[in-house]
Amino acid sequence: MPLIRYRQARRSDIPAIARVRAAEWGSEEYWISRITAYLNRTSHPQHALAPRVAYIAASGHQVVGLVAGHLTTRHGCRGELEWIDVHAEHRRKGIAEGLLRKLAAWFVAHQAHKICVDVQPTNAAARAFYAKHGAIELNPHWMVWNRMGDVAGAQLREPRTVPAAMAKRRRRVKR
Repeated sequence: MPLIRYRQARRSDIPAIARVRAAEWGSEEYWISRITAYLNRTSHPQHALAPRVAYIAASGHQVVGLVAGHLTTRHGCRGELEWIDVHAEHRRKGIAEGLLRKLAAWFVAHQAHKICVDVQPTNAAARAFYAKHGAIELNPHWMVWNRMGDVAGAQLREPRTVPAAMAKRRRRVKR
């Protein structure tokens, strides 16, 4: 698998982000307009506060995924995940999890620990993904993380450099 880089989105990324979104539904023109308005803060989701952010996942020079969110007061939450999407050919490789962790760290840095996301009741894949990462059902259309720091914390841990089996053997030998 090619190296995936995560970084905060720039205005110049909007057409590439729109292509990822339009692959699922809508047109690139629709998404360029909507994403631009969201990032420029001229489009305001209900109860949204000004701070908002978007991150991309890139493979080489190609944007393969995105996540966006903002601070809010909706449903008693402090943040809302607006969009998360990974191009179909790059799914099931951990990219969405990496994007979620980037956004989670941003929320935590803004003291937003209770985060909500609007998700269709029929979208079983999204609901399973969010639940796997600690979200619970708030109502049929919304899920919530009560402690987004748990998601962000996974990003902050040091990666294991010793394979698990080898580390286990080392512990047995030391005892």
